Parts: sequence; structure tokens; C-alpha cells
Amino acid sequence: MATRALWAMMLAAAAAPVGAAVTSVLPAPGAREVNPDTHLVLRFDQQPVLGTSGLIRIYDAASGRLVDSLDLSIPAGPTERTRLPAAPYLATPYVYADGPRATNANTKAGTPSAGALPGDDKYQLTIIGGFTDGFHFHPVIVRDKTATIYPHNNLLEYGKRYRVRIDDAVFGHVVEQWEFSTRPRGPAADAQRVIVSADGTGDFSTVQGALDHVPDHPAQRVTIFVRNGDYEEIVYFRNKSNITVQGEQRDKVRIHYANNEVFNPHPPNISTNEVAGTFPSRRAAFAADNVKGIHLRDLTLQTTLQGQAEGLLITGSENIVANTTIIGSGDALQVNGSTYLPDVKVVGHGDTILGRGPAFFERCEIQSQHAFMWIRNPATNHGNVFVDCRFTATGGQTELARLPANKGKNYPYAEAVLINATLSGISPAGWGQIDGDTSNVRFWEYNSRNADGTLVDVSRRHPASRQLTMEKDAETIRNYSNPAWVLGDWARR
Repeated sequence: MATRALWAMMLAAAAAPVGAAVTSVLPAPGAREVNPDTHLVLRFDQQPVLGTSGLIRIYDAASGRLVDSLDLSIPAGPTERTRLPAAPYLATPYVYADGPRATNANTKAGTPSAGALPGDDKYQLTIIGGFTDGFHFHPVIVRDKTATIYPHNNLLEYGKRYRVRIDDAVFGHVVEQWEFSTRPRGPAADAQRVIVSADGTGDFSTVQGALDHVPDHPAQRVTIFVRNGDYEEIVYFRNKSNITVQGEQRDKVRIHYANNEVFNPHPPNISTNEVAGTFPSRRAAFAADNVKGIHLRDLTLQTTLQGQAEGLLITGSENIVANTTIIGSGDALQVNGSTYLPDVKVVGHGDTILGRGPAFFERCEIQSQHAFMWIRNPATNHGNVFVDCRFTATGGQTELARLPANKGKNYPYAEAVLINATLSGISPAGWGQIDGDTSNVRFWEYNSRNADGTLVDVSRRHPASRQLTMEKDAETIRNYSNPAWVLGDWARR
């Protein structure tokens, strides 16, 4: 009996699954000409199980100096909202300084700015785009049989040889150490075009790496060309101008990350909002902060978490977002400052378009489960204007916009103007809750039509809204159809 029991135990042990074995690594062992912004990619013979302990270390192979270390015992970031009393806003505008950016190479991630409390070191932190307060991030992301390791930004350098060591606890299996060498130098500082390629064959392997490299204010427009590929990274850049991020094909350049207000919240002692000079937000998958003349073209930008979670947050002036798909949750797209958006698709769960404007949407498609907009423009600029756009409710009947009081504050000059819109799933009232004085609110429509081309029945529209007619409002309709009138002369066709 004892022999039979022992034999059964041996058979069970033989049948038990073993840890996933590595079949390849990138950069490959001995690889040369590697971009310093590379991720480390390990492929396994089966889906690996990521451990909750162990270190991933990168050494300078020549000197033995430890260059970077990722500790798997540290959680990536918060998963539940912290319940704290409402924090005040900044008393003075946030300062965006010109000059060299702070990086993980010279500044501790979590170093506070503008009076914020220091970053919480019980979670992973990395500096992205010079934002020293830091972002929470996943040091390793497993997708099927592939594990991607994310070194801290800006620690690897050109012209170096690196050795990677991974503790057995990280994947529950031995991963042999390996070495690779980076390119001797990067593109010229005055290059007018650089290439990003996820497979490492371009000038950069990440979008953030390219944005970190290009000058803040080049004399001539610089184009960052992004080849087709999947780019799972938080992108954040600030105080830049005259740069185009040009995708190869809209539906094949996907820049995305699982980010939201819970994972990367505002500091506990400072709130963020849409007002100019507010403390910057870190919750978007792709954020262009305090920028001018930035063009984003032929891209898909997406956050994969729900809650307050922008696929794109853009703040500044004279910016263009064209032929781009933006996918988020609440506040899927936040626009603060003059922005022209032709041929854009926005998909969200509610308050899908947020911000203070002015924003001019042309030939766009907007899909939302709940209210499409929460407009917060002041009296000094226009809000959101839509020409020849399609609005489709995806969660049952809903409203085009709402305007509730926001922590005691309201937006009495909120403006949303729809010209020649196609509406599906919009409630008879059209517009949702509007609190406070409505005398200066401009919730206006002209020639709204159903999906079948028939005119929308507007007889039960919200009393604070208005229907424009060509007989009485021809000049108003003509003005609101002109991007330059809404945004300024820079947007003149």
C-alpha cells in the first residue's frame, strides 16, 4: 500500500504544471544598437504567473554599477479611491519652468511640486515627462505568454552595455541573466523627423522616449512618426510646442494604459480642475500639458480603466487633434484651451467630453453611455462647437450635456452649439440638469437630424436651450461654422 501511495504521489508530481519557461528575450542576448528607452520583453512557453516578490536589476556591465531596480513586492498603485476631505486648489498658478527636465536619473520620484505632499512610496513611482511628483506604474505587465518589463524612464543611456538579472521569485522560474548594448548616440538634436517603432527598429521604442528627446520649442516643426504597433505606456509631456505626433495608420497605432484617478490621483492636499494654472492631472493615458501648436494625427489613444479616466487630456492653445480615436471612461476627452478636432471619434461612459474649451469639432463621431458633455468654459472663451457631427447614445436614452453645480461652483456661461448634428438615443429634452442662472447658457442646436435623416422633434427640448433658424440666425450659424471665429485666427482654413 505504501508503495502504491508513493507511486501515486510521483505520478501527480509529474503531471503538475511547472513554471513557465523563457523561450526568448528582447533585446536579445548580445544585441547592439538598442534604444535606451527600450522595454524588456520575455516570451514564455505558457502564460507566466507574476510573483509578488523579487527584484529585477539592470547593471552597467562595464562598471558593475546598479542602474535600475524594480521591486515586485511594491504594489503598482492604488486600486480603491482614497476618501479624504475635499482639498483646495492652488492659490497661484502652477509654474511650468523652461530648461532641462528632471528625470529619474537626477531626481527621486515622488519629489513634490507646487506645495503638494510627497508621493506615496508604498507604491511604484516613476518620473514621466519631468513631472517629479511621479506616476504609479506597473513594473511588469503580462499579456498571454509575454511579460514586458518597464524600467524607470530615462535611466538607460546611449553608448552603454547593460546586464539584466531577474530573481527567480519574479516568474517562479530561473531566467538566465543577459546583456545588451545601446546605440552609441541618438538622433541629432535638431532633427525635424524621428521615428518610433515598438519593435525597436526606429529611433525610439516608445512615444514617451521620442517626446523626451525632441526640444521643447523647436524653431521648425518636428514630426514624431509612430509606426503601426501597440504602445502600452503612460504618455505625459509638458511645456512643449511646434511638434506633430503622426501615426502611420489610425487604427493600427494604439497608445494605451490602465490609468485613472484612482491609480494616479491628485495630491491629497491639492485638487485639480479645468482652470488654467491648476495642479496637473496624472490620470490620463495620454496627456499634453501646457502645450501650444501640438498636432496629434492618425492615432488611437485609450485608457483601459473605468472611472475618471481620460484617453486624452490636452491643455494649452492652438492645438489640433485630427483623424484620431479617443477611448476613455468618465471624461474620456478633456480639452482645456483652443483646440481644433476634425474627424475624431470619442468613446466614453459619461461626461465623455469635459473641459473649459474652446474646442471645435468637425465631422466627429461621439459615443457615450450617459451625458455626452459637462462644459465648463468661462465668459472669456467659447465652449464646445460641433459641426456635422454624430452623437450616439450607447447605454439607453441620455442627454447631450448636463450642467449641475460642482462642489458649490457652477458654469453660467457654458456653451455647446450643435450645427447639422445627427442624433441617436437622445432624450426628448435633449439637455440634462442645469443648475443656477441659465440666462447666459448657450445650449443651441441647428438642424439636428435623426439617423434616418429626418428632423429631430425638438418640441420638448429643455427650456434653457435654444433652436437656431436660418431665417433669424443666419449670421450666428455662419459664425459658429467657422473654426477661426470660435478658436481664433490661427485656425483659419
